[in-house]
Amino acid sequence: MAKTLIDVDEEALAAAARELGTKTKVATINEALRLAAGMSDRVASFRRLTEALDRGDLGNPEVMKGAWRCPST
Repeated sequence: MAKTLIDVDEEALAAAARELGTKTKVATINEALRLAAGMSDRVASFRRLTEALDRGDLGNPEVMKGAWRCPST
């Protein structure tokens, strides 16, 4: 992990800590970075879900049979 000296908006940091439930500045910043890094994957998942809703796939028993299957590791 690298140490970096930055100026931080203290109000935004405090608001982020409340939202994230973090206790320290380091934890808040690292969690915010982790969440930001995964944003595009979450958006893509949401789009797939809304497309499935639009198609009516979520009410189709054949489609839903495999809904809770985890991919093999």
